[in-house]
Amino acid sequence: MGAHVLEFPELGQGTGSPLPPLPKGGRFAHWPPLLARLALAALALLLVASALVTVAKPGSRSPWAGPVDGPVLATGSAAKPYDEDIALYEAAIARISRGESYYDFIVPEQRARDYPVNPAFAVRLPTLAYLDAWLGTGGQIAAAIALMLGIAAAWWRRFGEEGASPRARRMATTLVFVGASLGLNRHYFPLHELWAGGLIALSFGLHRIGADGRGGRWAGAFCAAALALAIREHALPFVLLMALAAVYHRNWREAAAWSALVAVFCAALAWHLSLISRDVLPSDPHSAPWLVMRGLSGWLGNVVQSSNLRWLPHVLAGPAVVLMTFGWLGWRGRGGLFGFLLSAGYGLAFMLAGRWDNFYWGAMIAPAMFAGLAFAPRALAELVAAARLPIRAPVPTVN
Repeated sequence: MGAHVLEFPELGQGTGSPLPPLPKGGRFAHWPPLLARLALAALALLLVASALVTVAKPGSRSPWAGPVDGPVLATGSAAKPYDEDIALYEAAIARISRGESYYDFIVPEQRARDYPVNPAFAVRLPTLAYLDAWLGTGGQIAAAIALMLGIAAAWWRRFGEEGASPRARRMATTLVFVGASLGLNRHYFPLHELWAGGLIALSFGLHRIGADGRGGRWAGAFCAAALALAIREHALPFVLLMALAAVYHRNWREAAAWSALVAVFCAALAWHLSLISRDVLPSDPHSAPWLVMRGLSGWLGNVVQSSNLRWLPHVLAGPAVVLMTFGWLGWRGRGGLFGFLLSAGYGLAFMLAGRWDNFYWGAMIAPAMFAGLAFAPRALAELVAAARLPIRAPVPTVN
């Protein structure tokens, strides 16, 4: 099997060249002790801060008081504000099921519900609405189950192929299952981020990459990522990272495929925006800004509120997000660094962009993050070892 995503320069060449093992001390083995100690101090400060900052909109209802989102009434109207988005998407699905064309009704429908249509980016891509209308309720349930099982199976196989110990394999796959299980909530089936995030987790789990164009397996990952991108444009950073990884390893055919996907998507998005813009009126108010700089609360809040972490007290949920991200560095498999860059990259984006009512953006990355928690003890132990700090007893780790 060839080398994988964004590992160290000492990569094997060709199909028959295995990836050289990481140094005995892991990714931090060659770090100067001072640098490792600074990293430990930064991690400690981040964990403390993540336990203190709020991860929910001030004044919002605790999930312990009942369901986070109230039920949508049979008429399609929303019982609670958070349901208004879903009610809009359900209305679009219903109208497509009756034979209407998405672009004939979506702008007036969105305007009538007091949702902004200016800029055109405020109107969702039609892919999921057509898929949901075609599948129907039973088909959506079957698709959700198949996606969740596919994610778990892909990661179970990947962890096994890339040398995880049996214990680590079971633990990490269980966490993947926990992260993906929110996709079985029928209330969220019309939500674009739910499906796109699951497809990103599936794509990451299926992906294998060779060196110099040999030894890779990426067709399945490509198809899953393409569907995620067609559903929600927020999958674009994942696709771009895949393209950069392919370029880094000189897999030119794969890099060309990812680049072509980006080009086709940009053309399709431009067409979508042009169709929406023709129905936007000068009197339509502009959407509230998305670039709001929420900082740490934006990152933690998005991931916590859009995943099963929302059931934990914030003093546990916040640090869990940090450890999920950091923990990927403890996986000595070929996707560990990629997982860290993916999680941290979306985290940085959430710090900069997104209002409190955009918390569901976190569902784009949450399903793919959970497995990192299984490798956090090892990452911490290796960083402590690199810092050459005295420890009284060995820190238990997983492979």
